[in-house]
Amino acid sequence: MGPARSLTKIKKQRTTLTLPLDSLTKAKRIARARGVNLSAVVSEALSEGLRLYTATERSEEVLNAYRKAFSGFTEVERALLDGIVLERNPRR
Repeated sequence: MGPARSLTKIKKQRTTLTLPLDSLTKAKRIARARGVNLSAVVSEALSEGLRLYTATERSEEVLNAYRKAFSGFTEVERALLDGIVLERNPRR
């Protein structure tokens, strides 16, 4: 094990997964093309999926907080606050 690997040692645990056949086939193809093992591809895909899931959850939290904070405003007032005016003032 080289010095770079020893600095980035990550705890790992073996587990058994049941995957859809088409996903497993694609993951094996990616592993072959990249010259890595199947475990590395599945681990990377899972990590990315979890990152996206967490980002989506956070986005929903922010959106809900925004909706709560501005719930007393009319749609027009919220559009003005957002800097979005879709049509001109009809009084002009």
